[in-house]
Amino acid sequence: MSMKKSKIIRLTLTYTVIALMSFIIIYPLLWVIGSSFNPGQSLSGSKMFPENPTIVHYQYLFDTDKSNYVHWYMNSLKISISTMVLTVITVSLTAYSFSRYRFVGRKNGLITFLILQMIPNFAALIAIFVLATRTELIDTHLGLILVYVGGQIPMNTWLMKGYLDTIPKELDESAKMDGAGHLRVFWQIVLPLAKPIISVVALFSFIAPLGDFILARVLLRTNEKFTMTVGLYEMVAKQFGNEFTKFAAGSVLIAIPIAILFLMFQKYFVSGLTAGGTKG
Repeated sequence: MSMKKSKIIRLTLTYTVIALMSFIIIYPLLWVIGSSFNPGQSLSGSKMFPENPTIVHYQYLFDTDKSNYVHWYMNSLKISISTMVLTVITVSLTAYSFSRYRFVGRKNGLITFLILQMIPNFAALIAIFVLATRTELIDTHLGLILVYVGGQIPMNTWLMKGYLDTIPKELDESAKMDGAGHLRVFWQIVLPLAKPIISVVALFSFIAPLGDFILARVLLRTNEKFTMTVGLYEMVAKQFGNEFTKFAAGSVLIAIPIAILFLMFQKYFVSGLTAGGTKG
């Protein structure tokens, strides 16, 4: 009887914690979605479930004569997709090198990556700004993309290296005995088996630029180059905080490409995260 009671108590506590965490996560999301359908401009009178829902805020954002939101949206997608592609390429090659080869400085390189991933990007804002100024990359999407890619490499290299370590090296050796070179082994043997972790890296590197505000605000100067986050902030700031319902509508639309990408990679996502927990 005591065992049955303890099991009931454990289950009750477990479901209570899950319910509490779900509420903490879902409540703000529902409030933002509800605010985007509320009439008016202020959040003070907004309700989670509006009595007279309207899509006028979404119509405003997509009206190119009144708002540059569509242009900001395209800028964000361009930057996020470019960052994702470049990150996957560089991280795949770097992680493969650390996983399969033994060379001078390998251990020091891994330790350096470990230290770098502990330093947040905003801690190096001054250095990033000075470097972008000297290389004439201020107010360019290329400069922002390079910063994002550089920031993604350390953590994702460790993540992918751990996964590649689980792929048997005997497969590489068998392919080499059949005459395959290093590049062919990497492209035809390792990469197809690494689809789960590649999906994880792709998703992470896509999400980070899409929701970033600090770096984009520091490097971008003109309205035509703004991303969604910077553009929405400027829209609210210029109207003295009277555009929060439109801001909510724009924030809701940011989640659409993330949700699509997650659904595309969903079958790989869990295995990619769990299979990389091996020692380097």
